[in-house]
Amino acid sequence: MNYAALVSAISSYTENTFSTTDMNTFIVQAEQRIYNSVQFPSLRKNVTGTTTASNPYLTCPTDFLSAYSVAVYPFGGGAYSYLLNKDVNFIREAYPDPSSTGQPKFYALFGPDYTVPTELTFILGPTPDIAYKIELHYFFYPESITTISGGLTWLSENFDTVLLYGSLVEAYTFMKGEQDMMALYDGKYKEALGLAKRLGDGLERQDAFRSGQYRQPVT
Repeated sequence: MNYAALVSAISSYTENTFSTTDMNTFIVQAEQRIYNSVQFPSLRKNVTGTTTASNPYLTCPTDFLSAYSVAVYPFGGGAYSYLLNKDVNFIREAYPDPSSTGQPKFYALFGPDYTVPTELTFILGPTPDIAYKIELHYFFYPESITTISGGLTWLSENFDTVLLYGSLVEAYTFMKGEQDMMALYDGKYKEALGLAKRLGDGLERQDAFRSGQYRQPVT
């Protein structure tokens, strides 16, 4: 289902027309609800960067939401060393002197960059003694179907049901619609979301060799 088909379906289901701004708001809100309910592989991104010697801070990517893993490795090659996620207070207590340097072992979300309040920053412990390569796997919001070129996203192409009913819930809330229809759309959304979770949080995180085939209990 592309963007035009999604907009047409929302208008048809609700028997209403909405401004482009309102329609896009419904869809984006639905996308955010879905992306925070199901961890599809399409929500993972991998980037590499570089630490700076004697600088304990590292800027997060602009689309960063949360980390899956952070690893450092030497520029000349060598084994990956995965950092442990800790609280800022732990790093401050463990390494009270920022000038004490070494290969980082821990990281924490330090908070927004004061120069760019909308972006987050990592703090590393100990402070890097040299420049290291760093690899970050993180959770992000893919580009919305409302803005992406071609009007198709992984979600709209592979699981459009949950996107449609999620958008209908937002649209009908905006309309202050009747409770019975609201309950119907919400129930359909939760049903579709359950199937999406089966895929994203279940089937895509196992294989038949190690986990066995999915089985439905016999009743």
